[in-house]
Amino acid sequence: MCYLSEIHSPQDIKALSLAQLKDLCCEIRHSLIERVERTGGHIGSNLGIIEATVALHYVFDSPVDRIVYDVSHQSYVHKMLTGRYDAFMRGDTSGYTNPAESDHDAFMVGHTSTAVSLAVGLAKGRNLSGGTERIVAVLGDGSLSGGEAYEGLDNAATIAGNLIVVLNDNEMSIAENRGGIYAGLAALRATAGKAEPNLFRALGLDYIYVEEGNDVAALIAAFRQVKDYDHPVVVHIHTRKGKGLAWAEDNKERGHWISAASYTAPDAISTTALVADELLRHIQAGDNMAVLTAATPGAVGLTPQWRQAAGERYVDVGICEEHAVAMASGMAKRGVKAVWCVMSSFVQRVYDQLLQDLALNANPAVVLVYNGGFGKSDPTHAGLYDMSMMSNIPGLRCYAPTSRRRLIATLRLALRQTDYPVVIRVANDLPEGEDDRTEDWSIAQRGAEVALLGLGDMAAHAALAADALQEVGINATVVQCSLYSEADAAMLASLAATHRVFVTLESGILAGGFGQKVAAALADKDCKVLLRGAPKVFVDRQSAEQQMQSYRMTPVQIVEDVIRCLR
Repeated sequence: MCYLSEIHSPQDIKALSLAQLKDLCCEIRHSLIERVERTGGHIGSNLGIIEATVALHYVFDSPVDRIVYDVSHQSYVHKMLTGRYDAFMRGDTSGYTNPAESDHDAFMVGHTSTAVSLAVGLAKGRNLSGGTERIVAVLGDGSLSGGEAYEGLDNAATIAGNLIVVLNDNEMSIAENRGGIYAGLAALRATAGKAEPNLFRALGLDYIYVEEGNDVAALIAAFRQVKDYDHPVVVHIHTRKGKGLAWAEDNKERGHWISAASYTAPDAISTTALVADELLRHIQAGDNMAVLTAATPGAVGLTPQWRQAAGERYVDVGICEEHAVAMASGMAKRGVKAVWCVMSSFVQRVYDQLLQDLALNANPAVVLVYNGGFGKSDPTHAGLYDMSMMSNIPGLRCYAPTSRRRLIATLRLALRQTDYPVVIRVANDLPEGEDDRTEDWSIAQRGAEVALLGLGDMAAHAALAADALQEVGINATVVQCSLYSEADAAMLASLAATHRVFVTLESGILAGGFGQKVAAALADKDCKVLLRGAPKVFVDRQSAEQQMQSYRMTPVQIVEDVIRCLR
C-alpha cells in the first residue's frame, strides 16, 4: 500500500500501526532517493533520520508542538509528512525549513549549531506567555561541534518546563568528525549511554540514549518517555548516515550532498581544484603554512586524497568558523601562513573575529572565499553578502581576481607578503586570462565617454557589454577590477577627465559594495555613475541569469541605460 500520497499532515500518520509505520519509512526512503538523485540535494543525513522524523511526528503534535531542525538540511522527511510531499517530489520546496512554506516550520534555518538557542528562546517565550506546547530541537551532522550549540545547551539547563534536544549521532559531520567532543560521544555509544563523564549531565541536563536510532518502535518509546518531561533532556540517538543507499553508506562524505542526475561536470579543471592544487604545491615545497576549514573540506576542493597529502598542514576545526579565524590569526602571529577556506554564506558568522582578532591585529592570514556571487540557492546560502561585509573592515585587503591566471598570481602574492591579512574571492567561473598581473585595477580596453568597471567575475561581463556598445557606435573603456576594499582614486580621476558615464558591475549587493566606493570617489566629478549589482534583499532560488536580468546587468540592458544617460 502507498501511504505518502494520503498523508497531508502529521495527524494522518497517528492512526497507523507499527507495521504500517515501518512500511511508511520504506516508502519514504524510496521516494527520497528517487527525488534527490534526480534533483540533487542532501541525501545521507535525510536517509539516516527517516525513522526519527516519523517517530517525532507520531508522538508530538506539530505545529502546536514546535520542532526546530538544526541546519535543517535533514528536514526533507519532515517536509514530506507536513503536506508538502508533491511539492517536494517536484523539487518546488526549499532545501531548508521555511515558515513561508508551512506552519510546521518554526524558522528559516540554513546554518549550523543554532537549533538549541532557537528552541531555548521558544521555551522561554512559552513560559513567559503561559503556554504549554512542547519544544524539540533536532541536531545532527556535526552541529554539536559549533560553539553556539554549547551556549544553547548551557542556557537550556536553566529553562523550566519541557525542552527536548534530539542529538542525531550518525558518527559524521559533513566530512569526518573532528574535535574532542566526538570521543565523548563514541564512549557513550560504546557503553549504551553510561560512560562518564557525560557532557550533557555535566551541563545540568537529563539524558537518555537510544542505540537503535533507525528503529521506529524504539524511537517512539523514547519520545513518549520524554514527551511530558517538566525539565530539559537530551535524547541521544545513534543512526546510520545514508541508510538504505549502499554507496552513500559506504562513502558518507560523498553522500552528504549530491548534484542533480542531469548535471554534467565541466571538462576544464574548476577554480576550486586549481586553488587546491596550488595550496598543496606550496605545502609539498616545504612552505611553513597550513590550510584550515570549518568542516566543509569537500566544498572547497580539499578531497580526502588532498587532506592525506597535506597531513598535519591541514586543520579541520569542526563547524566553528569563529574559532577558525581566531586560530588562523594566532598561527599567523607565530609565523605560519594560515589559509582559511570558507563558503561565502558562512563568512557572515565571523564578523567580530575578522574585525577584532584578525584585521585589528594585522596578522597576515589569508581568507579564501568560495561560492560567492549570483547563483540559484536558498536565502540561507546566498553568496551575495561577503564582499560588502568584508570590504568595510579596516585592514583587510580584499581581492576578486578577474581570471584564473590572476587568481593564482594573487594567491601567491598573498602567501608571500607578511604585512596584512588578505581576502581572495574564488569565483566559480573565470576565464583563463592573458597574464599573471596582480595590479589592483587594469585597463583592458581604452575608449572614451563610457567606462565599464567589472569586478572579479564581472570583468568578463563588462567586456561583453563593451562589445554590445561597440555595435551602436560607442567605444567604451573596460577596466578589470580585482581590489574591492577600496577604489583606485587616481585611475578614476584620470578617467573622469574624458568619460561622462561610468558603469560598475559586481556579483554582490550594492549596499556598501564596490560600486558605491567608485561612486564616492567620483562624487565631485562631472559624470554619471550607474551601479549594477544586487539590491539589499534576500534572494530565493533565482538563477544567475534571472538575477542579472532583474538587476539590469545584461549587455542589452546596459546599452539601453548608457544611451539614456548620454542623451
